[in-house]
Amino acid sequence: MIRPAAKSHCPGCGVDLESFDGPTHAYMTSSPACFELFTNVLAFEYSDAALLATHRLTVDTYAVQHPGTGGSRRQIQSVGLHLVRLCVQLASPLPPKETNDVMLGCARHKQTFVFLEPPDRFSMTVGDVAPYAGDTKHAGKVREWAARTWNDWAKHHSYIHGWIEKYMPEISPDKSFSSSTKR
Repeated sequence: MIRPAAKSHCPGCGVDLESFDGPTHAYMTSSPACFELFTNVLAFEYSDAALLATHRLTVDTYAVQHPGTGGSRRQIQSVGLHLVRLCVQLASPLPPKETNDVMLGCARHKQTFVFLEPPDRFSMTVGDVAPYAGDTKHAGKVREWAARTWNDWAKHHSYIHGWIEKYMPEISPDKSFSSSTKR
């Protein structure tokens, strides 16, 4: 008799994948199977210069889908900083260096970040992106995943915009940045 493979439910994003033992991130709460999918997607991005432009979206999206319980400062700060950069990447046509500079600017104040209760569920996960890794649809799927994940965090958008406006006011002097990201 062939037994179906055991499934593991990722405690971060909620994706159900075949269960196995393996490494996970130090403080992003995930299943080994989910973390492996993530690292496989990253491998394609590192090996194809055309995909490097989506790399930060991949990292930020995965990070905010694996927030942990807020039991450590690293978890709280990681989620906050990745939400900031995700917001900026989706809302503003800033080049990657400038987008990263916004995150680094906010990082100088990361000790003030508070735990943000994550969404009950995510509408798209790395499990939906992985089948397209390295494919012509890779970047589009990552952008869709990022946008849907940002929308999943909607109850915290005004708080995240507040962080950006407080710690990096130079990126939104006319407030067009804020209004373009509020959904």
